[in-house]
Amino acid sequence: LEKVTGAERRAAKAINFGLIYGMGAFGLAKQLGISRTQAQEYISLYFSRYTGVLNYMEEAKEKAKEKGYVETALGRRLYLPGIHSSNAIARSGAERVAINAPLQGTAADIIKLAMLKVDRSLAENPHLSAKMLLQVHDELNFNVVPNELDYMKEMVVEEMENAAELVVTLKTEIGVGANWLVAH
Repeated sequence: LEKVTGAERRAAKAINFGLIYGMGAFGLAKQLGISRTQAQEYISLYFSRYTGVLNYMEEAKEKAKEKGYVETALGRRLYLPGIHSSNAIARSGAERVAINAPLQGTAADIIKLAMLKVDRSLAENPHLSAKMLLQVHDELNFNVVPNELDYMKEMVVEEMENAAELVVTLKTEIGVGANWLVAH
């Protein structure tokens, strides 16, 4: 793992997320600055190694066609009126949403639950001056004075990692700095 470069991590992330979002060889080639042939090789290799991802994608589309909606892991529904469209562009857009929405929606559900738990913990400790300032995707940003930092790190990890019960373990990383850029 220590030999993987930042550029390789970014490329892997582009491939992982791009394929789940329905990106094809043309889009992946453009994003990574490689040829369409090389991008198609990455896509083929990815799906041959991670057959469960392709199975998930196909199952998600089929379930959406059967039900007319998809659900997050916590049960929130998104209805897909275009899933049966005779218009191929509308239908393929709904299929991409059917694949992506349960994943992104579950992540959104989890961060919202985590925010509620953290907010509750802050309210239960009125002596703290720490404030939750901002949420961006799966990140929470806080303003914390130095003498509260250790407590806040422990509390935030505890609340975020236990925001939802899933088959997989949630992991939380903490970054600290004078601003968001430094904290990353």
